[in-house]
Amino acid sequence: MPLRLIFMGTPDFAVPTLIALAAVGHEIAAVYTRAAKPAGRGMALAPTPVEREAKRLDVPVLTPATLKTAEVQAALRAHQADAAVVVAYGLILPKAILEVPRLGCFNVHASLLPRWRGAAPISRAIMAGDKESGVTIMKMDEGLDTGEIAMAERVAIAADMTAGDLHDALARLGADLMLRALAALERGSLTFTPQSEAGVSYASKIAKDETRIDWTKPWRAVHGHIRGLSPFPGAWFEIDGVRVKALRSARGEGVGKPGAVLDDQLTIACGDGAIRLVQVQRAGKQPMRAEEFLRGTPVKAGAAVA
Repeated sequence: MPLRLIFMGTPDFAVPTLIALAAVGHEIAAVYTRAAKPAGRGMALAPTPVEREAKRLDVPVLTPATLKTAEVQAALRAHQADAAVVVAYGLILPKAILEVPRLGCFNVHASLLPRWRGAAPISRAIMAGDKESGVTIMKMDEGLDTGEIAMAERVAIAADMTAGDLHDALARLGADLMLRALAALERGSLTFTPQSEAGVSYASKIAKDETRIDWTKPWRAVHGHIRGLSPFPGAWFEIDGVRVKALRSARGEGVGKPGAVLDDQLTIACGDGAIRLVQVQRAGKQPMRAEEFLRGTPVKAGAAVA
């Protein structure tokens, strides 16, 4: 029998789960998301990806600034939901909210908990050089991603995979895994395992001051930095005073002073080894392949980037 659900989510990552829940016939009583924000040149209010999808599905949308008021909590109780599904919502759920749904609140988290609790698990996994990531379905408690694990599934992180690539793979997997978890919940067969006390790590939000590429680091670290921040916010460097984002890279051939351009194909020396830039983006321009960039901005061997 389908469940009556509250869905809480905000970015693109959450949309596949919302679509999947509706597609299999779960009753979505309401969608909670963050409020629309000004965006674009005209600074018009832009609804979140989840709000846009909820409206397409004709589901009521609520955008409270906090879940801590008695009024918001009473409104949520009035939905009489069996469970809440939470995917990258962006607001903390206080105990009073966690206790509302009859069967609990269930979160799609983009890591293999307890590794990479927190805000930026996809980027941090790639930047740290992890060989695998995955999705965890967790029954939420008051802690930061500390709830009991219901299901988890692994995904290999390929050598040149970017955060965007991994994001899309985990978004699809998270939707599928949540459907499986809810099916088991309906049957009364969903089991929970406390998280291990070993291997806990935290994925802090990406700060602006860590986006610039440090060419003195080993090539593998630079490669991971570029991949982990692609496509957003983007790792960047400057050449002739122009800021350029590096969106895709591969291991390059050759050695040299960190930041030195080693050939006519945007191979750049690192602290050890080198990387070859595959896709870049000039400020205010669309992403382009390195060879296209070089046609408009010739960069010869012997030049330097900063």
